[in-house]
Amino acid sequence: MATTSDLEAAYRATTYRVFLPGGVCDLRLGAVSETLRCWLETAGATRFAIVTACNPGSQPVDAEQNALRQAQLECELLEAGFEPYAAENIADGSDWADEESCFIADMGRDEALALAMKHGQLAIVCGGADGLPELAWTSGQAGQ
Repeated sequence: MATTSDLEAAYRATTYRVFLPGGVCDLRLGAVSETLRCWLETAGATRFAIVTACNPGSQPVDAEQNALRQAQLECELLEAGFEPYAAENIADGSDWADEESCFIADMGRDEALALAMKHGQLAIVCGGADGLPELAWTSGQAGQ
């Protein structure tokens, strides 16, 4: 299994593409997105999270299993009263397939981390009204 520093490097070498009403927003960890900041302000949202159910434990699984896991995550979000927007995690290199994910406005960091843990994820992307995406590790991971 990859080390935490290898995983962090992989997460940082990824574009987090969010399909928002009105357009697409490409996010990178540690880089403020003015597009996202403006969208959050217009939507009246003060925070956000990006969560996937694909490839639990950062271990690749087949596309059908990922699709089933992701559909379950989306159902859970809808049942909890959230409106998830489609998103994709797109690695810079060709050694990791694109992952479907969910962008959730007004989901707090702790709630997103708990949801990610439930779906076997090691980390999430989250942030506040400033539109700055940050990496947050689930329990037991470095950086906590």
